Amino acid sequence: MDSNESKKEMAKSYEFADLEKKWLDKWLESDLFTATHDPGKLNFSIVIPPPNVTGVLHIGHALNNTLQDILVRYKRMDGFNALWVPGTDHAGIATQNVVERQLKAEKTNREELGREKFIERVWKWKAESGGRIIEQLKRLGCSCDWTRERFTLDEGLSKAVKEVFVRLYNEGLIYRGDYIINWCPRCHTALADIEVEHEPTDGKIWYMKYPLADGNGFITVATTRPETMLGDTGVAVNPDDPRYKDLVGKELILPLVNRKIPVIGDSAVDMEFGTGAVKVTPAHDFNDFEMALRHNLPFINIFDINAKVNENGGQYQGLDRYEARKRVVEDLETQDLLLKIEPHALSIGGCYRCKTIVEPRVSKQWFVNTKPLAKKALEAVINGETKILPDSWFRMYEEWMTNIKDWCISRQIWWGHRIPAWRCEDCGEIMVSEKEVTICSKCGSSRLMQETDVLDTWFSSALWPFSTLGWPDKTKDLEHYYPTSVLITSFDILFFWVARMMMMGIHFMDAAPFKFVYLHALVRDASGQKMSKSKGNVIDPLIIMDQYGTDAVRFTLAALAAQGRDIKLAEDRIEGYKHFVNKIWNATRLVFMNMPDDFSPNQPKAMNLSDKWILSRLNTLNKDLRIALDNFDFDVAARSIYSFFWHEFCDWYLELAKPGFNSDNPEIKNNTLNVSLYVLDNVFRLLHPFMPFVTEELWANLPNKTDFIMKASYPVCDESLIDKKSEEEMIFLQEFISLVRNARSDMGVHPGTNVKIFVLPHNNEMKDVLSQNLNALGLLARVQELSFITSSDGYSKNSAAIILKDLEAFMPIEGLVDTKTEIDKLKKEQSKILADLEKVNNKLSREDFIQRAKPEAIQKEKDKFADFTARLEKIEARIKMFEGISG
Repeated sequence: MDSNESKKEMAKSYEFADLEKKWLDKWLESDLFTATHDPGKLNFSIVIPPPNVTGVLHIGHALNNTLQDILVRYKRMDGFNALWVPGTDHAGIATQNVVERQLKAEKTNREELGREKFIERVWKWKAESGGRIIEQLKRLGCSCDWTRERFTLDEGLSKAVKEVFVRLYNEGLIYRGDYIINWCPRCHTALADIEVEHEPTDGKIWYMKYPLADGNGFITVATTRPETMLGDTGVAVNPDDPRYKDLVGKELILPLVNRKIPVIGDSAVDMEFGTGAVKVTPAHDFNDFEMALRHNLPFINIFDINAKVNENGGQYQGLDRYEARKRVVEDLETQDLLLKIEPHALSIGGCYRCKTIVEPRVSKQWFVNTKPLAKKALEAVINGETKILPDSWFRMYEEWMTNIKDWCISRQIWWGHRIPAWRCEDCGEIMVSEKEVTICSKCGSSRLMQETDVLDTWFSSALWPFSTLGWPDKTKDLEHYYPTSVLITSFDILFFWVARMMMMGIHFMDAAPFKFVYLHALVRDASGQKMSKSKGNVIDPLIIMDQYGTDAVRFTLAALAAQGRDIKLAEDRIEGYKHFVNKIWNATRLVFMNMPDDFSPNQPKAMNLSDKWILSRLNTLNKDLRIALDNFDFDVAARSIYSFFWHEFCDWYLELAKPGFNSDNPEIKNNTLNVSLYVLDNVFRLLHPFMPFVTEELWANLPNKTDFIMKASYPVCDESLIDKKSEEEMIFLQEFISLVRNARSDMGVHPGTNVKIFVLPHNNEMKDVLSQNLNALGLLARVQELSFITSSDGYSKNSAAIILKDLEAFMPIEGLVDTKTEIDKLKKEQSKILADLEKVNNKLSREDFIQRAKPEAIQKEKDKFADFTARLEKIEARIKMFEGISG
């Protein structure tokens, strides 16, 4: 770093845009984020939750990565080998959709290109446009080790994916079979549960008659999807339902299809829904699928991959599912089999990329048998190998891992890890291998076809904590940095990503991948609403970084990141923390303006109470911040340093230090500078993980600093400087000064007018504190004269009383204020409060209000009454006092 450049005179204001670019460039040029394998240091590692390669930075990314960066910068400064592994996810469906839209605009499609050419096209798009979010993360100040950037489809991770698939297959933990999955008729692929977005909608419920096969009546079934009746293979009732007990085991005639189906008894049927009798369509409903397995019912798939009725739908073949619904309902009505239709609220699942409504569908897919993997992943959390924070998420993790279903890992798209399996076209043998298979192991045929499906994106992401470190090779990174120290991610992917990383990490590395999993909440708008483009309440981090500066945005997110609580983010909060950044800048500039050019700092001395106090408070802060960061209490850490710097250092110490800055005594002046610079030095280092840009700039301006702040050590508590007695004395002095200020304001004393104070102390200790700090009283409260008295007799009259635990004080106001003017002002205020009080009293006296109003509304009025009464009493006392003086 060029120390000469950094020692220029500070600008009057912090111009964040230019300085952020300057320091980001310097950090990257100086390769400051690259982790080492220093054997003399402890290791700390984080793997980034890889954002989609199609993505751009949103406010959730900003929160997630700010919290990670805070920890990494803290640990790096604290002497750790700190590794933060960056990278992106290939985002199979999302990326394929992006390129398919481009092809559509060019009036072509992937089928015309063919698989190989299409994959080439996607890689070309990735090279040109797939790195936007990485550059945006750098803009956020993320100190990732960019030399170790990974991609879930890079050569190393592809090698890891193949090895994992083959090993799990050979262990019997991966199999191929028919199962019900979410199917997107537009993307033509299976979807994971997390890839289905559910939206509430106004639907209907149809009541249909299913005749008994023996001709003795019918059962009325209720359904929200009448078109799927073409694939019904049963009707289910609750065996405890007295309405249907005698019908269990009988047969019905399926309307429109004329196929016999049984009535089955299953306790999963809700007797309160509809008529208590439900149709069973195993190939198109997840609950029905499980029910069919329990009762050995057949599966009839009635839709093709486009969600059009197939050959199993008889006369409805070729119709789209919604056109089929319309025709089925019309035909039921014609045959007098439709009893009624009622409105019904539904939750409809749509593809997270193309928004097409998904179709539950039985198809042949590849699955992972997760139960044996989940058992060990749950044990790792129970025995404390991994701790989930906040603790409240453990129960949900436990429930999900205990009741886990097999994981569908195949996707019917082209962009992704192609499943390493080959099928012999002559004998049907399936062969799984990391290398290409050319000869059938069973019959010797060379007519082999590789599986066309690719793996679920979450499959490669599940290997992220160890594949990014070089596995399956034995690398130094793997040796040093696995298990990783902590994972920071959003709670909504605890099951779909975190749990799967736990399963894979334990299975292949014999150790859980993280020591801690910190789950942050959602960032919502100021009123607590979820952000969405349709609502128009989205806060774009890139825009607000341009407007308020990156440091202000980062600090805001950290200050609001309380464990377990959603963040309500409003721009005025960000603006408030922008003021904090400016406060840091201006306070530093004030100290520098009082510093000679050739000043060389020395160890500060505690020469007076304010010195002792600020040094003690600073070192208490050093201790408290470490505790907060080690416990992932980011909000506590941010608020603590904010309070210290603004309210203690700026509001009190720097005000009390002004005589020291201007002193003719070199020892006093130098020590005031030494204390101030010592505080700034520590504060910049404490703040650096939160606000990397402004602290780097200010650090460069400190005397004798020739290197980057991130290479400096994180502050430690100097226990010898913690002085509880001085802290107590300072608290007393601050309270006394604040009460004098309040009394001056209440009495209307002009800010520039000096006052006299008569003090009746209750002990000598507090008397000594005031005696020894007369300068502070004069400077901050305009106390010209302080006298100690032994009795209050004669002093309380015509004086403002100041009451503290250890003393009473009196401030005579005769001659200091225009009593007539003050009385007039107070009487105007008195009249207004009397009017407000009468309104509230009338409201509380009305019987209709007391009987009809909500309890909280009544309490609100009572609180108003109490507040107005208290204010009125205070005003009347002041009027009486001023009248006594003027009389």
